Amino acid sequence: MMFALGVLSLLTHQGISAYGKFSDELYVGAVARELAQALRGARNQAALRHQAVLVRPLEEDWGKGWRVVLEQDGELLQTHRLHRPLRIATTSDRVVRFSARGAPLGVGFVGTTLDICPRTTLDSRHQVVLSPSGRVSLRSDEGRRCAPD
Repeated sequence: MMFALGVLSLLTHQGISAYGKFSDELYVGAVARELAQALRGARNQAALRHQAVLVRPLEEDWGKGWRVVLEQDGELLQTHRLHRPLRIATTSDRVVRFSARGAPLGVGFVGTTLDICPRTTLDSRHQVVLSPSGRVSLRSDEGRRCAPD
């Protein structure tokens, strides 16, 4: 009886830790899709309204969420606050700007990559990539690592 109870507790512990990792991976993937959709939406809004649109991190940290605003008057179009903070490392400026035509703005803009990582590891499986033409793509690459804080 004690042996069966010990085996049961061991299996329960293994199941809970596997579920936690699976849940974290699903959350990171969902955040990557939401960020990509926010960037696509901002680009579309810029072209539809013929106004520059900004996507900026909440409290200067992409890992807390982001806000989409019109550049001219600061009108808030969307706010997305993450339920659990993540580490989101970017290869360029802290703010993404789209022109009135929907093209990314910035001096010598060559594209940017946002690596979405759990806070607990440096492994990044999801990247949101903004190309110089303004195309937003979502990529999964198991070999990538996030920069440490």
